Amino acid sequence: MVGDQGRPVPEKVVMIRYGELFLKSDPVKYHFIGILLRNIRQALGAAGHSCRFESPRGRIFIYGEKPDEIAGIVSRVFGVVGVSVCTRVAADPDALRDAAVLLAAEHLHPPCRFAVRGKRQSKTGMNSQQLGEYVGSAIYDAIPGLSVDLSHPEYELFVEVRDCGGLVYDSRIPGPGGLPWGSQGKVLCLLSSGIDSPVASWLAMKRGCEVSHLHMDGGRWAGGDVKTTAIENLRRLSLWCPGSEMQMIVADTEPFYDRMQELRIPPRLRCVLCKRFMLRAAGRLCGREDAQAILTGENIGQVASQTLANLAVISDATTVPVLRPLITYDKEETITLARKIGTFMDKPGDLACRAVPRMPATAATQDAVKESEEKLAIDELLDEVLARVQYVTAQNGKIT
Repeated sequence: MVGDQGRPVPEKVVMIRYGELFLKSDPVKYHFIGILLRNIRQALGAAGHSCRFESPRGRIFIYGEKPDEIAGIVSRVFGVVGVSVCTRVAADPDALRDAAVLLAAEHLHPPCRFAVRGKRQSKTGMNSQQLGEYVGSAIYDAIPGLSVDLSHPEYELFVEVRDCGGLVYDSRIPGPGGLPWGSQGKVLCLLSSGIDSPVASWLAMKRGCEVSHLHMDGGRWAGGDVKTTAIENLRRLSLWCPGSEMQMIVADTEPFYDRMQELRIPPRLRCVLCKRFMLRAAGRLCGREDAQAILTGENIGQVASQTLANLAVISDATTVPVLRPLITYDKEETITLARKIGTFMDKPGDLACRAVPRMPATAATQDAVKESEEKLAIDELLDEVLARVQYVTAQNGKIT
């Protein structure tokens, strides 16, 4: 928007920063930025926002009627490193100074300590330090009683001179970072009612994977809240890909547990057999779902089935690659991340597994496991289970 004297009229704009996308080769970078723009448009469209976009070098600018609301939505889009609501003005020091003084006057009161951070994209005119000093001096003169503190300010204001104009802002909303959703293909995540698998799903989403989910419903062998909590995990995860549908396949695995009981399969092998059955099912479904890998929330030594010896035996059940993002995480690290992303539940209910033996094997052998699987007629059982799966879909934090 241009004023009477040919200078841009100050206007609000949402500025998006992206991180490692900028390090890619030009063809890859532009491809990824295109996917990121698609995801941002989809997220804002789902919330009813009609916006205009610009994507000059290193930034994305969004113009819309509710910039603060837009910023909040976009801050949850993978690939976005940070978001700021800015005042956009002409790319000259005086315009930046005037806009900065107005913004600072809304928030700064004596004896507050403040700092101005300047940044220039071009190499002409004032350098970044000089620009910060110039604007900071104007604020200091306009609001008596302030003090400058560049190391530990109570208030920070940012001014940027870019090829596309000048920007003034005083907040940075962190984004999740990573790569844009859908830029790295599709994976199928074994999603349970627990803490770990939703975090593993989120981490894969952050690396650009489109994630579908598979929940193995144990029926009467599982606690009364297991299935509903798994669906709640799906609902919460869908908030991180706004505008996109997120699907979960639910497979009834009660016949598997029943058959282990009927045939008196050694209880100590149940956990390993169960995990192998899950991977077998996921491997089959990857073909249906066009997924390139299986994703789990396993980590080393957390439970008996996750010793290195057992993980090796379990992984042998499928030829599809198995990704384990949490393989080295401590439980507290996983819980901290679950709280941050909103999948942690303080009172999840009855999540018991009634098939867990008192003394599970920590180093099951391939021979013992395969002997039990032959007895179970595992391929026939798998056909039976996968013939009657159900689908649950979540979108924008709602089960549809």
